[in-house]
Amino acid sequence: MSPTFGWLSIARLGLIQACIGGVVVLATSTLNRILVVELGLAAVIPGLLVAMHYLVQLLRPRMGFGADTSGWCSPWILGGMLLLSLGGWLAAWGTAAIASAHGTGLMVVTLGFLLIGVGVSACGTSVLTLLAKRTSAQRRAGAATLVWMMMIAGFAITAGVAGKLLDPFSPERLVAVATGVTLLASLITAVTLLGLEKRPSQMGQPQPEAAIDITPKVRFRDALGEVLREPSTRQFTWFVAISMLAFSAQDLILEPFAGHVFGMTPGATTQLSGLQHAGVLCGMLIVAAAGSGRLFGRRLGSLTFWTVSGCLVSGLALLGLTLAGQFSPAWPLKANVFLLGAANGAFSIAAIASMMRLASEGAGSREGTRMGIWGAAQAIAFGLGGLLGTGLSDLARLVVNDLGTAYGFVFLLEAMLFVVAAQLARSIPREQATPSSIPAQTPEGEACHV
Repeated sequence: MSPTFGWLSIARLGLIQACIGGVVVLATSTLNRILVVELGLAAVIPGLLVAMHYLVQLLRPRMGFGADTSGWCSPWILGGMLLLSLGGWLAAWGTAAIASAHGTGLMVVTLGFLLIGVGVSACGTSVLTLLAKRTSAQRRAGAATLVWMMMIAGFAITAGVAGKLLDPFSPERLVAVATGVTLLASLITAVTLLGLEKRPSQMGQPQPEAAIDITPKVRFRDALGEVLREPSTRQFTWFVAISMLAFSAQDLILEPFAGHVFGMTPGATTQLSGLQHAGVLCGMLIVAAAGSGRLFGRRLGSLTFWTVSGCLVSGLALLGLTLAGQFSPAWPLKANVFLLGAANGAFSIAAIASMMRLASEGAGSREGTRMGIWGAAQAIAFGLGGLLGTGLSDLARLVVNDLGTAYGFVFLLEAMLFVVAAQLARSIPREQATPSSIPAQTPEGEACHV
């Protein structure tokens, strides 16, 4: 039995997630703006590039299977980060080259985004796999919150620092900033992994003799079929896909809705988006505190409770936005958006913690394969969600003259998706009780009581 991680080890994995976030935000946000504004390309081009990087993440189950069969996640984490960094650098270099060599630049950018998708698949899936294998039950909600908060910090820090360094903009400056971000991410990941994960031989576990090892190696296709035959895995995959579809579909239309219907300025809608993210953070922290068992009773500390409740309240908040279009400007839009963010944060962190638990409870050593399946479902849902939200809002505005009604139609569909997701979440196998009297020892020497 592998020793469980203490908070220091969990924070180290969170630092790697922050590095992932830093490289990804450089490509999906900064380069997106440069391609459209500074280079004057059609907005559909970066949109297709981002969608492609999500599509490539169908590779996640294969990456997770690789970590399963090797029994060793660290090489997959480091290798994925190196690919991710190379992809981020190539995407920036190709963007800089478009002005002088349009065709070549676009080809390099496309290759870069492909590598970003592969790198995120390998690195992100293996980080979650290691968390699932080595995080004790009572720490899962807190671990998920810490790791995701650090990833969000990676988004924010990289966007802020890179934004300042890019002014005044020039192609050379863009390549220099991308070089710094990607090299730093790779270096931090390599240093963070030192001594984090021990191989079975280093933990005193006996290794089979090669001469008598006659067990045939399991093929990926067979392992994938075995995992997909598990009812809990299939059901949770559907839950992830539907909930993330609803979660992401509102992301790209909330600010346009506030501008069109409530007449808010660009600065005001940006602040509204910030308020939503503040709500997400609050929801995460509440679930982390509840998961520790110290804030609420046992029932309110249940991951299933927070997953179902978060989905239902998210649907309620979206129903509020549906009504907001009819009662603007009197509707309390800011409070409504904050509630939506808090509910989103609560259900997403509870779902991630449940994901970590279910990955380690299934038959065989298939944590990585399960994590890969759910990661692929999330990535595809995110890619489709952005297209669904924007496409349906455009279509509704063509059919319906009233903008509030048009946007409200999309919000209502998203609310219905959250209700479906809540129903699926109710059937997720609940966490089994653990005797509270038994302390779990961690590598850092801490005693963690359930």
